[in-house]
Amino acid sequence: MRNILILFLAVAVLAFGFAATAHAAKPVIKADNTSFDFAQGMYILKGNVTVETNNRVITAGEAKVKVLTLEVWGEGGITLKQDDTYFTGDSVYVNGPQNSATIKGGVTFKRGGVYITADAADFNWQTKQGIFRDNVKIDDNGRQIETDWLSYNVATNTYTMERQQ
Repeated sequence: MRNILILFLAVAVLAFGFAATAHAAKPVIKADNTSFDFAQGMYILKGNVTVETNNRVITAGEAKVKVLTLEVWGEGGITLKQDDTYFTGDSVYVNGPQNSATIKGGVTFKRGGVYITADAADFNWQTKQGIFRDNVKIDDNGRQIETDWLSYNVATNTYTMERQQ
């Protein structure tokens, strides 16, 4: 009887998950080793991880993906790419509903002639704004600048080192 109850709960969680994400873009998930943690409602992925959703591609050595909330936690040499915007780093947290990502550890950002390195970065796809923190270096078509904080707007291709209040 207990096994039937566990099976029923697992099917209910999956059914709810598919219904809840029916209107959202469902991620395409690939990895060498894939398992699903029913208690947490997330995929546990190891080895050559790729998660694709909304024209975004995330790669990592390992990741966890919560399908219901469209959240991704990745680590182990991550990349994050959408269109001509490209990030690399040690780890990433992507919050799908908020259209945001936090990248930490040896962050690099490339877009056109702009190349930025930093210890950490936040990016918001809705505002097209990237915030780079700590040990920031920017190479803008040969013009090099070092700072502790930088805001870069992908839509306008502009940056500032002045924090907004």
